[in-house]
Amino acid sequence: INAEYGENGNGVAEEGAEGVTNADAPAKKKKKRKKKNNANAKPVQTDPPTVSIGELFPDGNFPEGEICQYRDDNLWRFSSQEMKMKDYAFEEALRDARQAAEAHRSVRKYVQSWIKPGLTMTEICEKLEDCSRKMVKENGLEAGLAFPTGCSINHCAAHYTPNPGDKTVLQYDDVCKVDFGTHINGRIIDCAWTVHFNPKFDPLVNAAKAATNMGIKCAGIDARLNEIGESIQEVMESYEVELDGKNYQVKCIRNLNGHSIEPYKIHAGKTVPIIKEERR
Repeated sequence: INAEYGENGNGVAEEGAEGVTNADAPAKKKKKRKKKNNANAKPVQTDPPTVSIGELFPDGNFPEGEICQYRDDNLWRFSSQEMKMKDYAFEEALRDARQAAEAHRSVRKYVQSWIKPGLTMTEICEKLEDCSRKMVKENGLEAGLAFPTGCSINHCAAHYTPNPGDKTVLQYDDVCKVDFGTHINGRIIDCAWTVHFNPKFDPLVNAAKAATNMGIKCAGIDARLNEIGESIQEVMESYEVELDGKNYQVKCIRNLNGHSIEPYKIHAGKTVPIIKEERR
């Protein structure tokens, strides 16, 4: 159909001599859009997080972290078929730990997005723990919180948790250590990070980060615990912090150690020093 349209002085389209009206044109049938089948669609996380990690990874293949291999005279433990089968038998426990770790990572990222001065420590802990319960899909002793959330402020190094009625408020000049844990079938993930808002504390936090990374770098199969502690101390105490015009050397807390973890037992077996010790 050849339709010629001009425009009159009022800006309205005019039909040409060879045109036809829309009423004369054959009606076009609208094609029905096919509905997409979302039955097999992979679940996605919401904001704030509400979808459990088990639902996000229904096949049970949770993200893996760094895997340390045996070294030197113990390489045979990696190549031995017998040892491989022992590792395979431990795979279920590793899968539980990876699920708990992914839940912890999701909660940590969420809390870091909103924590700020003016909130009470009770508000922070309750909101954090509510998210943790959703991420692990809390279920009695099978999945849940590994221990009460710690939110130690300033001179308090660790293990402070607000009791009912605690009105403590997070301040701009506070240095707060947030420490919480998740578990799946007793496989505990214990991890903490430091919150600060005043940039004058940047060197202090950077010292702790650098020392932590050094400890992780030195850790591994057959590593000596006293050597790990010595490396941590060397890095930590190489930093200085200027507060109110005075310089302070960063010091390690001598009786604050790392520790091994067993199923359903948060402090177990060996301790990892953060200072040089004679022999360990």
